[in-house]
Formats: sequence, C-alpha cells, structure tokens
Amino acid sequence: MQHLEESIGVQLIDRSKRPLVLTAAGRTYVDGVRKLVHNYHRLEQEVRCTSESLSGTLTLGTIYSVGLSYMPEAFEAFTRIHPDMQVHPEFGTNERVIEMTADGTVDFGLVSFPKNTKQLRYVLWQQEPMRLVCSPSHPLSQRTDVTLDDLNGMKMIGFDRKLAIRKEIDQSLAKAGVSVDIQMEFDNCDSMVRAIQANRGIGIVPEAAVHRETATGALRVVACRELRITRPLGILYRRAGRLSRAASEFGSLLLGRPIESEKEKPPKRGVGGRSPTKPPLGGTAIDTGDGTSVVA
Repeated sequence: MQHLEESIGVQLIDRSKRPLVLTAAGRTYVDGVRKLVHNYHRLEQEVRCTSESLSGTLTLGTIYSVGLSYMPEAFEAFTRIHPDMQVHPEFGTNERVIEMTADGTVDFGLVSFPKNTKQLRYVLWQQEPMRLVCSPSHPLSQRTDVTLDDLNGMKMIGFDRKLAIRKEIDQSLAKAGVSVDIQMEFDNCDSMVRAIQANRGIGIVPEAAVHRETATGALRVVACRELRITRPLGILYRRAGRLSRAASEFGSLLLGRPIESEKEKPPKRGVGGRSPTKPPLGGTAIDTGDGTSVVA
C-alpha cells in the first residue's frame, strides 16, 4: 500500500488511528477501484453474452419487500430459461438501492416510488395495491368490510413517517377526514408485518407483502372499498451506457414486454393512477418461454 501511495503521491490510509482508516483520497480511490472491477465484470458478461446462450452472474438491487415477495419466482423463471445464469440480489432501503444503481454496484435496481434523476431513469413496473390487514385477534378481523370512518381514532401500526408510502397513506386518510393513532413505526414491510402479528394489531401494507400470512391465516385482509392506495414499483437503471443482455432480458421478464422499448417512454398512468399495462389485482402473467408464467 505504501508503494501505491508513493506512486500516486497521495496518502490513502490514516496510520495515526487504530484501527487504520481510509483518508478522503483513500475512499475516493477505493470507490473508483470498485467501479473498475464492476465494469470489468460487466465486460466479461457482455463477451459471454455474445454467444446465443447467456451465462454468468446478474446482480440486481432490490428493496426488501420486493425482493422477498416477487423475486423468488422471477429468479426461478429466469434461470429455467437461462440455466447457466446466476442472479444475485443485493438488498437495501430505497435510498441504498438508488445509490448502488448509480455507482454501478448492481446492474439495475427495483424500488418503490421511483424518480428520474440526472444519473438514473426508470421504467414503471406496476402499481401495487395497499391492503388493510390485521391480526385474527383484532376486533375488525370478524368484519366482512369496513369504511375509512371505522378507522378514525384507531390504534395502528405504520410505516416510518419519513417514507413516501407513509406520506401517501397519511394524505389519503386525511383527505377522507380520518385520523389514526400510530403506535409503532417501521421502515420496512417485514418488520411491520411481524409487529402486526405480535401485537394483535392492524395496519396498511402492500398486498404482496402478506400473501403468505393471509394464506395461512396468520393475518386477515379487511375489505375496505374506500382504500384505493397503490405503491408504484419501478425498474431503475443508469442513463449512461446500456443494459447488459442479461439485465435486459430479466427486466423484460418482469415487465412482460421488452424493456428496451420502454426506456425512452414517459411512464403512463391509467384510471386511478394505475399502470394501464397491469391489471388492478394479481399482477401480470410473465411468459417464461415454456408455456408457464410467473405472476408479478
């Protein structure tokens, strides 16, 4: 390391501290090397992909709820089509996935409430319905349906108030003149679902995040016709360069249509803010090439 510092004429490690830490120049150097290594791996991937079959590793960033809810089936479908490919997910918060996509750590990212930036663009994947769910022990669990007025003053478990989805829920309830008492806040779906179960609680969560729990009876969906909140999910990619063939095919698998044809289109909205290419419930059937499909 000392020879490297002498070669470039900059101190990379602060040796006055224990344990040793990188200097500002050292952090910049390490970040740059990581990008070089990632670009080298992408180049290898591109070379491998010049043949008819795909091989290698596809790395994608995903928020926890999307990775846990949708990706297992998508990974299985993709590797069934391309058995020599491995898909490696990098989990993180929305902000972390955006960061990993921008710096090239991942081939592309899957986020909620996607936005275009100077470095990044997105393709709208789907509008995911939000559902009112509760513990089987909650008083509303025996109701066939409720109104938003029934929630007024109710103790609930919610998302962290800094999250976009929490703001969306708060605005929707406020518009209906409803105020709820949030007892606990979480920054991810999984923790929120566990808290609803453990505390005999109730909350508003993405539909796909509770498929398993509602199927087993661990949680119950309470029908509320007035609750029309959706969470937009998007595929995020860098403006510079282009998607690798593997990334393009995986993205197309998720969308159910070629992602390359969507990259320059502005996102469209259907009635009620839903994507016109997605049905309001259940998601889209993804053609896997062998007569089966994966619902996203």
